[in-house]
Amino acid sequence: MFYDLFMFILNFLLLLICVLISVAFLTLLERKVLGFIQIRKGPNKVGFIGIPQPFSDAIKLVCKEQPILILSNYLLYYFSPVFNLMISLVIWVIFPYLTYMCSFSYGFLFFLCCTSLGVYTVMISGWSSNSNFSLLGSMRSVAQTISYEVSLALILLSLIILIGSFNMFYFMNYQMYCWFMIISFPLFLSCFSSCLAETNRTPFDFAEGESELVSGFNIEYGAGGFTLIFLAEYASIIFMSMILSLIFLGGDFYSFLFFIKFAFMSFLFIWVRGTLPRFRYDKLMYLAWKSFLPLSLNFFIFFIGFKILLISCI
Repeated sequence: MFYDLFMFILNFLLLLICVLISVAFLTLLERKVLGFIQIRKGPNKVGFIGIPQPFSDAIKLVCKEQPILILSNYLLYYFSPVFNLMISLVIWVIFPYLTYMCSFSYGFLFFLCCTSLGVYTVMISGWSSNSNFSLLGSMRSVAQTISYEVSLALILLSLIILIGSFNMFYFMNYQMYCWFMIISFPLFLSCFSSCLAETNRTPFDFAEGESELVSGFNIEYGAGGFTLIFLAEYASIIFMSMILSLIFLGGDFYSFLFFIKFAFMSFLFIWVRGTLPRFRYDKLMYLAWKSFLPLSLNFFIFFIGFKILLISCI
């Protein structure tokens, strides 16, 4: 029993280290891709063609002096970035492994619970900074995340009803001959847009609206606190890419092709940032409630009917 527990902890720690290293190189990829989109070089001075750049950035951020806000709510201000990163890393427990990992049957419910908890960390970090800009940014983020969570949950539940289980292994088994993206392409596009909104990425980056909020909810954070928020955001992007690859693009996580799809989905997040301008806030809410919600509800009802029809035929 102790050997199993030790192996589980060891595997989970190795997974977290791999996620954090991939976060570092995702930031490098983003800066390089944005550089090429904007016809410039991107980071190329540190080391060989700028490859160690993320690590030098991390050292610089950690070594900077931590600002002490006199009027902030001290404990909440300091601990909310820690909880934000913790939620983004704990959610990786649901990544399906056969050996020594916590591949439990209700992985999707755990995923929805963790994404709901992520709202509180942003809200608390904005409120506890005691700044009008950060409070406004956190309120925007909470409204946006809650709105898009509804459609995201319905999209996932539609496909869960189709396969009849919350377990992620079933997604691999049911997509052996046909990807779910082919049979529900509008759902894939809606789910991708909802993932962009969930992770506060362009064109839905209202929590960090630089042009009007001077950086949004994280304006009062510097050094370590900003680093933790930054890591949490990029860990969420990588996780959402994994979920999209698993649910819609075959999901065979024992093949190398899965990781190519995974990298391509991460690249799409960056590509969207380099291409699209920011939405207007009322249009963002209109898109969530008037477009994505009816679409996901229609597919949800359709899949329920399809499943009942299949059961009655059998």
